[in-house]
Amino acid sequence: MTGKKGKRLAWLCLRMEKFTYEHIPENLVWIKHKKETVCTMAHGGVDNRTCERPLISATTQCSLFPNTEETAFKYPRHASHSLIEAGHDGENVGNCPFCQRLFMVLWLKGVKFTVTTVDMRKKPEELKDLAPGTNPPFLLYNGTLKTDFIKIEEFLEQTLAPPRYPHLSPLNKESFDVGADIFAKFSAFIKNSQGNAVHEKNLMREFKRLDNYLISPLPEEIDHNSRETMTISKRQFLDGDRLTLADCNLLPKLHVIRVAAKKYCDFDIPAQFTGVWRYLQNANEREEFKQTCPADIEIEKAYFTVANQRK
Repeated sequence: MTGKKGKRLAWLCLRMEKFTYEHIPENLVWIKHKKETVCTMAHGGVDNRTCERPLISATTQCSLFPNTEETAFKYPRHASHSLIEAGHDGENVGNCPFCQRLFMVLWLKGVKFTVTTVDMRKKPEELKDLAPGTNPPFLLYNGTLKTDFIKIEEFLEQTLAPPRYPHLSPLNKESFDVGADIFAKFSAFIKNSQGNAVHEKNLMREFKRLDNYLISPLPEEIDHNSRETMTISKRQFLDGDRLTLADCNLLPKLHVIRVAAKKYCDFDIPAQFTGVWRYLQNANEREEFKQTCPADIEIEKAYFTVANQRK
């Protein structure tokens, strides 16, 4: 993926060897190339080499782990390797909702994997011939390259399956469909003139549709034996009280919309959309979402040029 000179670009690569349930990626590591610091993650205790959770957006904490012999890490044979967007400083996580989507999937699956931010101006030699001209994210599995992020997600869902790994597919198809157009409406809104109310109305219509879905009880929430009729859903997420692939798709986009629309269009998600706000608040309490979000400044910089072309 290339661009203007000096620009750090976004990409995600998942490098996985063929494995069975007995040979699943076993390590999770955070690497910051610029300062060459390494943080090895595990579900065990916390010391100068291990952490209980991936510090995907916690840059200052990552910097506490120097690249010494004590913290040096050798990749195991069966490892998953993820390379993602370097932010504007060349080392932090940048703006890429599709990368975040796949990170959330892997985290929810409980897979341990390797995360690397890459400054594309200093692309490592071993990656120069990997999927040239292909936009991220992509996956290399057993010598086969997968470049469609939807296909990657499907592959992860099928490969990392029960009994060892949970299925993440939603029970209700509508949970996937309800947010399908919201990002496109946002893109049209932020790209067009400030005086054009049509695009804002279109975006508001999608938020209303999402809110209606979130406050409406799902079929499985309704107790047909109860004398009381449930009118407002109490679920936490799109398809119930667990995060699913539908949430992994929608939440990163909502985060981008919230940050960029506020910064450049002075647009806030209206308080009247109580279902949407409840949904976002519940998501922000989950590490799988909160810790995979890029910093607001990365989103703002990503939309700076587009937003400033508005007339």
